[in-house]
Amino acid sequence: MAVITAKLVAELRAKTDAPMMECKKALTEADGDLVKAEELLRVKLGTKAGKAASRITAEGVVAAFINGDVGAMIEVNSETDFVSKNDSFLALADAAARLVAEHNPADVAALSALPYEQDTYGPTLEDVRAGLIGKIGENMSFRRFKRFSGTKLASYLHGSRIGVIVEYEGDATAAKDVAMHVAAMKPVALTSADVSADLIEKERVVATAKAAESGKPADIAAKMVEGSVQKFLKEVSLFNQVFVKAADGKQTVEQMLKATNTTIKGFTLYVVGEGIEKKVDDFAAEVAAQVAAAKAGA
Repeated sequence: MAVITAKLVAELRAKTDAPMMECKKALTEADGDLVKAEELLRVKLGTKAGKAASRITAEGVVAAFINGDVGAMIEVNSETDFVSKNDSFLALADAAARLVAEHNPADVAALSALPYEQDTYGPTLEDVRAGLIGKIGENMSFRRFKRFSGTKLASYLHGSRIGVIVEYEGDATAAKDVAMHVAAMKPVALTSADVSADLIEKERVVATAKAAESGKPADIAAKMVEGSVQKFLKEVSLFNQVFVKAADGKQTVEQMLKATNTTIKGFTLYVVGEGIEKKVDDFAAEVAAQVAAAKAGA
């Protein structure tokens, strides 16, 4: 039997927002397995745990660049939120987005090799990155990027942590509104038919476990599972979602697009640190390290 420590309980609570005792019970049942405990909480508490589990802990920014029908979006990571607000770091991210759009690099290595000078560093983007690491005293990296071309583009940045680029035909205002909607509601696909089989299967597993706990007859439980899956598909597909700016609170994104004669061909959503596990350091030690780095650079 695994020892369920207070630290382990706190970690699960931070990921799920579930009550402390529920976290402890789930961890005990899962024999200390965090992933299994999180799934158990989803079954018991519904989607609340799953939504809270998507919180992002890694730092950095999302930057976008659009010039006509060519554009790009990139995520650049840093170790702390403090550095993600640094002017030189932000300039690096903006420049990287522009370079992606202008040169269409195949990967991060090709992007890093492109000509660029900033803050006396160069002659490549990688040289600037390395120079800023030495100057600021914190690691930073280009995590992912995507280039767009050949269609109309609309972008929306929510602060610097969430970025969306929408590919469209039709009304520019409607497309911009859709980009804002995607940032707020975070759909995973355009339509229900586009949702990945893996994601559907994960939802079906959770729905099946919840139905089994209900004690309903098999035929009723099966209908409950199918109903839950269909509800999930509507909630995560863009066209089926209720438009965030709907005056009546009922109009779907698809209905809004028809009314404005606009077609959304695709969207890309970046959330800073999504899928990254951030190392949790001692706060006092982190502050001391930053102070020491600042004195060394003085």
